[in-house]
Amino acid sequence: MGLGADTSFRAAFDEHVRPPTTDHRCKTPSVTTRTLACVPSFLKSSASRTVLSIWSWFVLGVVVVLFTPFVAITRVVTAPFDSGRYHAGYLFRKLTVVHERLNPMWTFKVSGTIPDDPRHPYVVVGNHESFVDILLIAQLPFEMKWLSKSEFFKIPFVGWMMWLAGDIRLVRGDKKAGAQALIDMKDRLAKNVSVMVFPEGTRSKSGELGEFRDGAFRVAVQTGLPILPLALLGTRDALIKHDWRFGFSDAEVRVLDPISTDGLTKADVPALRDRTRAVISEALDTMRAERATT
Repeated sequence: MGLGADTSFRAAFDEHVRPPTTDHRCKTPSVTTRTLACVPSFLKSSASRTVLSIWSWFVLGVVVVLFTPFVAITRVVTAPFDSGRYHAGYLFRKLTVVHERLNPMWTFKVSGTIPDDPRHPYVVVGNHESFVDILLIAQLPFEMKWLSKSEFFKIPFVGWMMWLAGDIRLVRGDKKAGAQALIDMKDRLAKNVSVMVFPEGTRSKSGELGEFRDGAFRVAVQTGLPILPLALLGTRDALIKHDWRFGFSDAEVRVLDPISTDGLTKADVPALRDRTRAVISEALDTMRAERATT
């Protein structure tokens, strides 16, 4: 879908489906008309959300199926020179960009400073609000391998593409599998591909930033590679707990300044972990304040 067609779709949706609202934020040029505050009350009804969610799930399913053979072909073609599976993974993540463009309920935004060299490996960490965090982070213009629960690899099409992309399987509660996951993370980093970890280990139930685990930071120290922190806000609205239907969401991922691990040892892991958590927490406070004053 071309940019012009995408723009026309959004314009038509905003003009005919979302009538004018009196909220001052909707009159601000910098604020998208799909911002949650700008959604008219009738679209927040159960029936409207159901119809739009059916469309959005349908689009996601179609995009996943259509992307699978292209990811497979990309992996085969690039295998002789791409041991890190960078290109296959990059294509796989971009299906989320297509879905976001065709999902009238979500608006995703990328902010912060994007790394200049996409092949410079980082240990990427971020807070975890929702399953939709994965779709939001995939909007970033560089590839990273995900540390993911083994159950995801069993999902048809999605799991196949995760395998083709070289994502890292984690079996919860299995110490041997956990040790293998750390080895696999180092393998991807050695092949100049970043890895992505949610150091909270699971989604936050309260919305508050949870405690961080050590694993990702141990890997960063052992490899001497920097931490790249991400702050994510707004995805909790995108997929409401215990409800298969999507919610209206204006979500943002902000890329923060890298944190060097040069000269650090195992003894420095707790301090590195806590420093990274503090940086992300401060960024989240800033992002919430920006929204409150917009």
